[in-house]
Amino acid sequence: MAMSTPNGTPVTTPVRLTYSPSRESSVGPAGSDTSESSVDSSNPHPRKLFRIRSKAGEMTFGKLLTNPTFVNPEQSGYVGFANLPNQVHRKSVKKGFEFTLMVVGESGLGKSTLVNSLFLTDLYPERHIPSASEKIDQTVKIDASTVEIEERGVKLRLTVVDTPGFGDSLNSTDCFKPIIQYIDDQFERYLNDESGLNRRHIIDNRVHCCFYFVNPSSHGLKPLDIAFMKAVHHKVNIVPVLAKADTLTQLEVTTLKRKILDQIDEFGIRIYPLPDCDSDEDEDYKEQCRQLKNAVPFAVVGANTIIEVKGRKVRGRMYPWGVVEVENPEHCDFIKLRTMLITHMQDLQEVTQESHYENYRAEKLANGGSIKHGKSTGSVDRMENGGDYSDKERELKQKEAELRRMQERLARMQAEIESKKPQHIQNGDLKSQDL
Repeated sequence: MAMSTPNGTPVTTPVRLTYSPSRESSVGPAGSDTSESSVDSSNPHPRKLFRIRSKAGEMTFGKLLTNPTFVNPEQSGYVGFANLPNQVHRKSVKKGFEFTLMVVGESGLGKSTLVNSLFLTDLYPERHIPSASEKIDQTVKIDASTVEIEERGVKLRLTVVDTPGFGDSLNSTDCFKPIIQYIDDQFERYLNDESGLNRRHIIDNRVHCCFYFVNPSSHGLKPLDIAFMKAVHHKVNIVPVLAKADTLTQLEVTTLKRKILDQIDEFGIRIYPLPDCDSDEDEDYKEQCRQLKNAVPFAVVGANTIIEVKGRKVRGRMYPWGVVEVENPEHCDFIKLRTMLITHMQDLQEVTQESHYENYRAEKLANGGSIKHGKSTGSVDRMENGGDYSDKERELKQKEAELRRMQERLARMQAEIESKKPQHIQNGDLKSQDL
């Protein structure tokens, strides 16, 4: 209750409240005997004061009379599901991305240099370049290098699969069989992981894109190029690349591109088709897609050397007659190739999942192929030969053994229950056993 003195100063009179020991107070400690409350009317924003007396002492605190309410920041009539793409974006950025790129071509065409130029990293720090005598007995090897790249908070787990020794021998009839075997092994491993027990964290090592390097001095596709692309065009997305374009004039590049495309159509080779633009896309994106389609096969030049030209630093190659700039669209198609790879990286993964992998899976199931859970082709051979297990294979083997033990225990319990069920006697009396 509020009163005033003769000079007009308000006086706050405390009001005594009764405290019930059976109800726990949310504003005072346990064991409080009495509590008092008062309202100060002189304050333009009145606060309700609480004073609690207990055996431990006296405590006074305040609380606003008005509780804050939840306010919708959006306008009326807005539900909010338009923010769902933002949720997908945050989840994807947190998880990161995976991409596997395969480079195939003869030695000396600049495959490693181009890959390092594309991603501004060194994927082959300790690479050994074989001599001429070592190349005589060299066979095709599969060299996979994985690096994690981070740019503006977005992480990319990049795996580059190189094929040293491809096309270097005199008889290159079967030189691409290890490459096909590697692609099939990755499909088999993904199929086994997808059908296994641990499906939450599956590492996607499938080959999403294949850069096939064409020799600029061959005047078109050689029989080896045609045989390889026809053997793998239904397993991987092929992107033809015209290597070392700085050795050709602009007219020679245009003529060679046209001849390569004619040979691709003649032999029925399916290369990666760039997706068409939707009608509602902006004109700049449509023009970019048109230029990318016209640039196939991409005539590229790779270089990691920084050269200063007219006061600016560029990446390129210096010759006695001038400098070839790697990132200059008038000199080569390096920028177009990188734009195609980055812009359509998600589409490359979707085509691999929905087309190439589904074809392999359907063929595998149609032929009655048995799926060995959690074991790839190489791991099966190691297990049969008594070799060592990797950590993942050992964990999956333990889970399979535990699952078998649970199934056997369940079968024994069912058999025991069946044996203890009530049995009917012929005279109609029921004889039962204690379960």
